[in-house]
Amino acid sequence: MEKADIRSYDLEELKEFFVSLGEKPFRAKQAYSWLHQKHITDFGEMTDFSKQLREKLAEACTLSVLRQARVQQSKLDGTRKYLFALPDGNLVESVFLRYKHGNSVCVSSQAGCRMGCRFCASTLDGLARNLTPGEMLEQVYRIREDVGERVSNVVVMGMGEPLDNYQNLLKFLQILTGEGGENISGRNVTVSTCGLVPQMRSLAEEKLQLTLAVSLHAPTQEKRLALMPIAAKYEIHEVIDACRHYFARTGRRVTFEYSLMAGVNDTGQDARQLAELLRGLNCHVNLIPVNPVRERGYAQPERAAVQKFKEKLERLGVNATVRREMGRDIDGACGQLRRRYGSGKEL
Repeated sequence: MEKADIRSYDLEELKEFFVSLGEKPFRAKQAYSWLHQKHITDFGEMTDFSKQLREKLAEACTLSVLRQARVQQSKLDGTRKYLFALPDGNLVESVFLRYKHGNSVCVSSQAGCRMGCRFCASTLDGLARNLTPGEMLEQVYRIREDVGERVSNVVVMGMGEPLDNYQNLLKFLQILTGEGGENISGRNVTVSTCGLVPQMRSLAEEKLQLTLAVSLHAPTQEKRLALMPIAAKYEIHEVIDACRHYFARTGRRVTFEYSLMAGVNDTGQDARQLAELLRGLNCHVNLIPVNPVRERGYAQPERAAVQKFKEKLERLGVNATVRREMGRDIDGACGQLRRRYGSGKEL
């Protein structure tokens, strides 16, 4: 039987776990601090536990620890892109971004992805497996320890579809935002999705106060279907209705991610259709000049075309910004660093 990952336990589960080992429940709070405040990488670091108890823990469970396989740092803005090796050898990417309003970490939720979006590098090799809550937390912890600075914002927007790993995502969010750990405000957490409608509606009922970022990337069902296979399962208006439900239940404005691809979805007509689609919805559109991925063949529009698209949306009453490009001189597109390293090519 596979041993459980102790870093994935919330405090109540940890209490039950220690009782099952014949220990007092108060040990759970001590362990929780070691795991989620001190970010230990070995049971031997739990110095207020006896050697016997540490050995008992090592025998009863595992402690997820991510190994830094590669790191790239931008010479332009200090952005750091990490390639982490999971305990089983799978690779995931994480990014550290430094903003005026605080440090942000972008984490992966899966090793690979099965959503098949045509412009994304993460999905090229399919899905290897889901990440545990502990492995998602570890990305934040290892980066925090590496840079020696507090992390104030977390975005679950790296490799994988977070809502395709729903239960583990919820546990990760619970521990990340709860007392006794990083205690990051839910309002400083963003979760992305390509549009898994049932999970979007379920997330609305959790009332977590986080920001939902929906990868839209097209203004019509026809264009979205050409870019995103998930559109065959959840039609574009179903996705928008789920966003309206999310706002109604949480009061949190929805963000739409829109990757601009030259000659694909960046025309004036596209802007008009997008404004019509979003009419009456409290939302914000984040325009992203697409990161070129060699295997995909999509190109960024000219800067003037991006600005024109933004201004057109604004004239039509849609809040829009162009995402500031961070780490342009390192492997920008999610999944690129993993593919390059995983294929044995030189970085």
